[in-house]
Amino acid sequence: MRLKDKVAIVTGGSRGIGFATVKKFLEEGAAVVLCASRQETADKAVAQLKELIPGAKVEGICPQLSKLESVKEAFEQVAEKYGRIDILVNNAGTSESTPFASYTEELFDKVMDLNVKALFNCSRAVVDIMTAQGSGVILNTSSMVSIYAQPAGMAYPTSKFAVNGMTRSLARELGPKGIRVNAVAPGITETDMMKAVPEEVIKPLIAQVPLGRLGQPEDIANAFAFLASDEASYISGVVLSVDGLARS
Repeated sequence: MRLKDKVAIVTGGSRGIGFATVKKFLEEGAAVVLCASRQETADKAVAQLKELIPGAKVEGICPQLSKLESVKEAFEQVAEKYGRIDILVNNAGTSESTPFASYTEELFDKVMDLNVKALFNCSRAVVDIMTAQGSGVILNTSSMVSIYAQPAGMAYPTSKFAVNGMTRSLARELGPKGIRVNAVAPGITETDMMKAVPEEVIKPLIAQVPLGRLGQPEDIANAFAFLASDEASYISGVVLSVDGLARS
């Protein structure tokens, strides 16, 4: 068990990549606190995980990620209960594809609040705790669009470029404190949202991937588990692409 006795917080942990990451961390021996937008949603995910993994140490909370004080209060309670926080996975986020001519200030702010400001708030909320411990791992969910961009919905790739910048900057600043910071950039992944996309749209996407399939949430969770573990103790400031693509 690569994460035995570690304490992790995973935002956006009630479904998709976040849920798979929580499940993987539990299987690797960690105690996990998952964050969701509503307590009802968090409780439902926790019940599913306890059914899948009897005896799992998992609970759910719902701090307002766009408010630093809400996050700090929630994370301090986690640290008080468990004695430490070893791993933070900043996974909560939103995507969209509105053409630029139709963009509003409110839509741009919504994407940036969840994809960038929430990452700042959560990282800021754990940094003092991890500094006092002398160790910690912060992991961020980026995206392949932070590398390739996308034809519409510019706030989403903009936000993920920001995730990459924050990842690399924090890795340099927090490394001397014993804190590693990395990101995973998923490719096209078969989440609930993707399952609703028509087959005629999915097939051309798969054709672009040399491995011939969409990514699974478990593929991303496996990358997070590796980066969270001591096996990655000399890896920091990396944005790891997990997208099935061959590169020159």
